[in-house]
Amino acid sequence: MRSTSQKKWISWIRLAGTSAMWALATVILSAVITTQSAQAQTFTTLQSFDFTDGSGSYASLVQGANGNFYGVSMAGGANSGSTYGYGTVFKITSGGTLTALYNFCSLSNCADGYYPVGTLVLATNGDFYGTAQDGGANGYGTVFKITPSGTLTTLYNFCSQTNCTDGANPYAGLIQATNGNLYGTTYNGGAHGGGTVFKITPTGTLTTVYSFCSQSGCTDGGAPYAGLVQGTDGNFYGTTFSAGAYSYGTAFKLTPTGTLTTLHSFCSQGVQLCADGANPIAGLVQATNGNFYGTTSTGGANGSTGGSYGTIFEMTPTGTLTALYSFCSQSGCTDGWASHSSLIQATDGNLYGTTYLGGAYNYYGGVIYKITPNLTLTTLYSFDYASGAGPVAGLVQGTSGTFYGASLGGGSTACGSNGCGTIFSESVGLGPFVQLQATSGKEGAQIGILGQGFNSSSVVKFGGTQATTITRTGTTSIKATVPAAALTGAVTVTTGATTLTSSQTFRVTPTLVSFSPPSGPVGTPVTITGTGLIQATKVTFNGKSASFTATSDAQISTTVPTGATTGKIMVTTPGGSATSTTSFTVN
Repeated sequence: MRSTSQKKWISWIRLAGTSAMWALATVILSAVITTQSAQAQTFTTLQSFDFTDGSGSYASLVQGANGNFYGVSMAGGANSGSTYGYGTVFKITSGGTLTALYNFCSLSNCADGYYPVGTLVLATNGDFYGTAQDGGANGYGTVFKITPSGTLTTLYNFCSQTNCTDGANPYAGLIQATNGNLYGTTYNGGAHGGGTVFKITPTGTLTTVYSFCSQSGCTDGGAPYAGLVQGTDGNFYGTTFSAGAYSYGTAFKLTPTGTLTTLHSFCSQGVQLCADGANPIAGLVQATNGNFYGTTSTGGANGSTGGSYGTIFEMTPTGTLTALYSFCSQSGCTDGWASHSSLIQATDGNLYGTTYLGGAYNYYGGVIYKITPNLTLTTLYSFDYASGAGPVAGLVQGTSGTFYGASLGGGSTACGSNGCGTIFSESVGLGPFVQLQATSGKEGAQIGILGQGFNSSSVVKFGGTQATTITRTGTTSIKATVPAAALTGAVTVTTGATTLTSSQTFRVTPTLVSFSPPSGPVGTPVTITGTGLIQATKVTFNGKSASFTATSDAQISTTVPTGATTGKIMVTTPGGSATSTTSFTVN
């Protein structure tokens, strides 16, 4: 099922070491390279893999409800039979104590899968979900669930359908959508061989949502390395590594029902230029301004053959793409190049990421960088092999404010001269905050909140409205029920004199329960009842806007507008939209 280029790329990796509003400019500007002072940031190598506990982590870390971090290594582990090992699931404390929780290929014929490269996701049920790119009952990868203590369950084996129409070889991790299901991508397989987007329930029922290369010439893209992000509009956004109109990958939007829109085809300025970037390996992140940000592994304005070092780009939800920065803009590529990792937006509003190559220590090293709203790129750290090398994984900001990550190589040489890889932290002086396990929900929904220092007297507020029902599951985790009259905005947790604020906006999604009367002519007063209505910004009758007054969180008074026709009523708030189940009849 694998292409020659994919096999070469995998071999290359294995040999290598097996919030504030962001208002970026919409024109191409030259970023300025600066050097941050040593006093402003602190890099720490927390642990080096030693092969028995793993080797070569390709995936970003994820923070668990207990405050520890969890991840997967692509190789290494306790099970023999492979030169590289089969990979592990591991846990590491913020202080650097590393524990291998699970060794892949623990079952006969590696029925549990092996070579995991996708980032784990912490689901609302407290378990982690992930993918293995190979192995399983059919040899083409798996979806698995693993508890924080290390009990692994295989939920799905890819290529269970004839000709692998259900997909094969998942490289990316999963996300949990607002509907509670998990979504991901496969690099191969599908109805047309270009990979898939799939949905899987927490219990393992898989549905193929989209098969790439469905369009003539594969203009819809193919071979997605990256996973998905769910936008605030409820749709999914992602990238493909190849195909598209110019054969260098795409950025796309996909509705939950499977309608795909190609938003951008990379290398749109010609193969000898590719100033907009080419071959994105990383996925997208939606920033607080509503736009999406990402990186490409090649392309850009620098390079003698038309650009081969990669870019950072911004893209609107409708697909207008701007290359913000081209890597290797500094002599010797000390700013890094070949970014394989997704960006994150930190609590200071800036974007942070890593590059696989470049930096102050020559070719095989890589960097950690920050890019600010005024497009100033700062190299925060250059890997020197001893501290790690080749970070293909992105960063995660822990609730302490510190960043954590993993490198593919460097560190211990127990795996060979290229190293086993490391786990590291990077502090830039940002303070603690709280992380939401879900960023939207209706009143009455239970939301998991991660942080630190919680106790029985902790007070949780949603947009300033206090939650009356909370369950403290530890000093680092709370579950709170979204209260009546909650407002879209930040979530805060106050413990004593300390108040921690969420890094994300929580969107209170409205509900529309009923309306009265059920019919009437233009000018008829109508009362709408539901929840989450106090912040209503728009009311429509079959698409026609009406004047209204939100009299309470549970009620709106409106009037049938001129030009209205029979159809459903919709209420829109900053948290989303709610539509009536029945139609209002205009007579």
